[in-house]
Amino acid sequence: MKKLLILSFLTLNSSFLIFSQNIMTPELLWQLGRVSGECLSPDGKNVIYGVTYYNVEANKGQRHLYSVPVAGGEPTQLAPTNGGEYNVQFSPEGKIEYIYKGNWYQLSAEGGNASQLTHDTDGIDNVKYSPDGKWVLFTKNVKIDPSTTDLYPGMTKAHARIINDLMYRHWSTWEDGTYSHVFYAPYSAGHIDMSKAKDIMKGERYYCPQQPEGGPEDVTWSPDSKTIAYVTKKKTGKEYAVSTNTDIYMYDMLSESTKDFTQDNPGYDTHPVFSPDGSKIAWLSMAHDGYESDKNRIMIYDFETQTKYDLTKDWDESATLLKWSKDNSKLFFIENAFGTDQLFEITIPSNLSGITNKNFRQITSGDHDVTDMLGESGNDMVVSRTDMNHANEVYKVDLKTGDFTQLTFTNKKAYDNIHMGKIEKRWVKTTDNKKELVWVIYPPDFDSTKKYPSLLYCQGGPQSTVSQFYSFRWNFQLMAANGYIIVAPCRRGMPGFGTAWNAEISRDWGGQPMRDYLSAIDSISKLPYVDVNRRGAVGASYGGYSIFFLAGIHDGRFKSFIAHDGVFDLESMYGTTEEVWFPNWETGGSYWQKPEPVDYQKFNPKNFVDKWTTPILIIQGEQDFRVPVEQGLEAFQAAQLRGIKSRLLYLDEECHWVLQPQDALIWQHEFYKWLDETLKN
Repeated sequence: MKKLLILSFLTLNSSFLIFSQNIMTPELLWQLGRVSGECLSPDGKNVIYGVTYYNVEANKGQRHLYSVPVAGGEPTQLAPTNGGEYNVQFSPEGKIEYIYKGNWYQLSAEGGNASQLTHDTDGIDNVKYSPDGKWVLFTKNVKIDPSTTDLYPGMTKAHARIINDLMYRHWSTWEDGTYSHVFYAPYSAGHIDMSKAKDIMKGERYYCPQQPEGGPEDVTWSPDSKTIAYVTKKKTGKEYAVSTNTDIYMYDMLSESTKDFTQDNPGYDTHPVFSPDGSKIAWLSMAHDGYESDKNRIMIYDFETQTKYDLTKDWDESATLLKWSKDNSKLFFIENAFGTDQLFEITIPSNLSGITNKNFRQITSGDHDVTDMLGESGNDMVVSRTDMNHANEVYKVDLKTGDFTQLTFTNKKAYDNIHMGKIEKRWVKTTDNKKELVWVIYPPDFDSTKKYPSLLYCQGGPQSTVSQFYSFRWNFQLMAANGYIIVAPCRRGMPGFGTAWNAEISRDWGGQPMRDYLSAIDSISKLPYVDVNRRGAVGASYGGYSIFFLAGIHDGRFKSFIAHDGVFDLESMYGTTEEVWFPNWETGGSYWQKPEPVDYQKFNPKNFVDKWTTPILIIQGEQDFRVPVEQGLEAFQAAQLRGIKSRLLYLDEECHWVLQPQDALIWQHEFYKWLDETLKN
């Protein structure tokens, strides 16, 4: 195994000197390594993690695997393959194994050499060994429905789709008749017998993991290796499009039968985790069908007493991620707390019905986000952590004190050579006399005697958080480095401030959340260093909707707008988006209902275009099926026909996100070019 060498950065211009920079730039942002955790070694002494670097000229990234001691030390590169390794597991013999190009590889004990254990032409994913070491499960795409080329085999040059039901596309991919299923196969001494692999969902038109963002957390083994628990939504077509009702299914290895374990719950059931002794199972659960941002409860089932409990029935927030302690006594989880994501624990009493909020403890605190839990190592939990000025790195947390120790320093040399802006929390009074947290990010070398332009940042979701996240597109450090004061409110609809605050945005998109935005910018504008004549507003998704809506109601506050993949017309959005449960919940149903939900008139941005006067940059990805392409095109055409200075950045191969490096750099340069033209001077 070779030691990790000094990082080399790939740029468009080979003469570009990264460490000569003193502020963040778009190029530097795309040269940073992107760290994501994998797992701990079985003895808990080493952390396996991945780092992705992007080659802008090649327009792609490569992810490599590294190991670093939990006790601290230099990282070591692991896999000898050419990048793109992930889904690391330790084999029953203790060897490191991983997915590379859709197949399963095993490292030799000495490192430097890897053997390929599977040769599947279609590729496998989400590999997990059974605790007894006799089986391995994995997921794999299975062709069930015929495609157009199957129906018309002679029409090899045709580009046609025959569609008979809804959910024919999802986020950025078209339905092609394949479904991801769970398989298991015998394992012995480094050999997976793929000839005996069994599809436990054979013939079913359902997905595990869930589309589009499910992963290895959607499938797991029971500690006795007799049961496979997996997550799927057993609905198709229109029923699938209007429902969030995923369930956890239990597959019995002996009888080869499946039972719906959570059939009594109509909403999301996800993330099943068995206690190490197998006596209990915990999972995340939402109570309402169609409400994708409902409170995420922590449920637990005791197999001995055959009783189920909601551990968070008196806990006024949503949980994400779950992990049992090794001694079965606690559940660890991550939760948003006042604009940050922190690590929590629940002490599990012997009498589950007696659990109270006294069983909950917040382990970490501070202005950062804990983004993942990799596992326990002695008295520590190994996690990944980020903040608005630093991309993800791996840390260990002392479970008693909550103190962090940084283990990886992937981007330290870059960060040590740039100036970073100060980040400040402010509390603002809203129009209904509540308190709203507002993050304020200042330019590097901020001078309070000067006047600065400001940007109101409008978050998407709509029920996602403005926390200490580090975005490689909406990067606050980069915005501040360009000379702007960033105002990022935790407006109505964000988690971390109680379930009521989070829920109040639904069916009120253009109401109190807009007033919360204006309260934030009005309050911060009273500071002597904010130039009230140079204020802009920017955002994507619901944030893009916010820009379109603010353009009609801002009463001259803003001089410039930028909207990315925003909802412009609620009616056409309903008619073309794929996850129909979303507008059903958020706007109250279809626009042809009688009576029509009031949102279609009261909160529809297109109805206020006659009041638009402010320059606007509109960004739209052609492959965005979540907020489809006509939303951006309609908004741009309206602005043009009204004679408003406007520009359209149209990204032919991007979806709801901007994933390709060269597109991302063009995005960044057009973003700041527009602000230079309309706001900065």
